Amino acid sequence: MKTKKEILDQIQFLGLLAVIRGPSAELTVKMVEALVAGGVTGIEITYSTPNAEEVVARLAQQHGSEILLGMGTLTKPEQAQSAKDAGANFLVSPICEPELVRAMAASGLVTMAGALSPTEVFQAYSLGSDVVKIFPGSLAGPAYIKALKGPFPYIPLMPTGGVSESNLGEWFAAGVIGVGAGSELCPPSLAREGKFEEISMRARNFVEAVRRARAPQRRIV
Repeated sequence: MKTKKEILDQIQFLGLLAVIRGPSAELTVKMVEALVAGGVTGIEITYSTPNAEEVVARLAQQHGSEILLGMGTLTKPEQAQSAKDAGANFLVSPICEPELVRAMAASGLVTMAGALSPTEVFQAYSLGSDVVKIFPGSLAGPAYIKALKGPFPYIPLMPTGGVSESNLGEWFAAGVIGVGAGSELCPPSLAREGKFEEISMRARNFVEAVRRARAPQRRIV
């Protein structure tokens, strides 16, 4: 069992989490298999995925330490423990609701609470969020991240939403520790159409783009 610090280090080392909103349990498992085949091993299964906890339990059993597995879109405090029981190594929420964030932090897992405004960013970190998820990233942009790093240089930030293969370099240059990529990396429509090789291709392209973006400054903390 990896420690919390080891999970945090792995998230920063990978620099990329696939945010999966699968159309069904079976298709979600196939999406993950396609992503792993393309080299993406940071996997976040959202609670908006049908039977999300069962999917995570299945993936944890099938892949073990081959992937870094977490659950996202937590909105209820009780989901923190049930996600941990399912086999999640990290927890992600799109919001900063105090009771929820405290429950996520109390689970002992790596916690990423969602925030947008400077006040929310500071509150999320103060409540115990290890990494603050900037959401929606499409509204913020890399320049906003750079501005946040002024007063909050010590808060690890990770944007989700608005992240694409073409703008990865801008996000990392602004100071993020990693990015969460959803529909640009693994659109549910491709899974419904059975185009899993295309998902693998996108995964390979994203991994290479992250490598290029971080080449000058990549390090293991």
